[in-house]
Amino acid sequence: MPLFAALAVSLTLLALVGALWPLWRNSRGLALGIVGALVVATLALYRLVGTPAALEMAETGTAQMPANLTEAIAQLEAELAKHPNEPEGWRLLGRSYASQERYAEARDAFAKAVELLPEDPNLLAEAAQSRLFADPERKLDAEAVSLLQRALALDPQHQRARWFLGVSQRQNGQPAEAAKTWESLLAQVDAGTGATLRAQINEARAEAGLAPLAETAAPPSAASPNALTVKVALDPDFAARVRLRGETSVFVIARIPDGPPMPVAVQKHSLQDLPLSITLDDGDSPMPTQKLSALREVELVARLSASGNAMRQEGDLESAPVRVSLPATAPVELVIGAAQ
Repeated sequence: MPLFAALAVSLTLLALVGALWPLWRNSRGLALGIVGALVVATLALYRLVGTPAALEMAETGTAQMPANLTEAIAQLEAELAKHPNEPEGWRLLGRSYASQERYAEARDAFAKAVELLPEDPNLLAEAAQSRLFADPERKLDAEAVSLLQRALALDPQHQRARWFLGVSQRQNGQPAEAAKTWESLLAQVDAGTGATLRAQINEARAEAGLAPLAETAAPPSAASPNALTVKVALDPDFAARVRLRGETSVFVIARIPDGPPMPVAVQKHSLQDLPLSITLDDGDSPMPTQKLSALREVELVARLSASGNAMRQEGDLESAPVRVSLPATAPVELVIGAAQ
């Protein structure tokens, strides 16, 4: 399937120039599937293709490289229609859809990948997560839970599967079960992540009427190595022209560049707090298994939200995104409402 291989090459190259979020992090068995350099894409591609011939084909121009992500996705869809028994192709398509926030299509693509590769715990966890984003209420349905349970049966130490299984239990009014599910993660994560995770566990235990976990001795705390100082302000001309509602929220978000919309760190403030200066670190992560301190680069954005919802809604206004290499020594300035 040389054309299919060339499309995979093209999608990988697009990723390297920022059009895709890291598509191949799970293909090498990384437990979290979040942190990793894009250079692993080449090795993962070789795993998919099985021969360097496709690389040669792409270099010689036999297959036309798509100009953008949308075109690459369309070509990959066409190739999978002709050759539907390629699990890595469906996985690639699902991740590409997710990068465009086409969550229902991503869910369906991952489902096809799982049909063809049912014993890959990373894929199972990824498919479950795709169902979460595709759900209007951001809930994990019964099929997602089944996928997570299968992933844990194959790999009992799979952190992402265990985390999302606990999320599902808490969503379904089982806080005690969620706390128990998450407790085993404490032995797998570092002290900084463990502190955030412990807080989540204790919240679940409180909901269940249980006492918090006993405190354990911890080494002296240190600042997160990738802590970011962020300054947020309204553009003066914008502030003079527009009357904003007093209950408008301000979200300061760090996320994986060209990645999924879920933040790796986020803080919520009120409009009246502007201008503000904050520090984002591991304690601001909504997911204990996804840490700011593990990344080499993040994208920062400040968002005005009338709904108060961290997920972007119609009518929200964002600052221009700023990419930052970590660790960063200088404050990052975000201006909301400035002409872009």
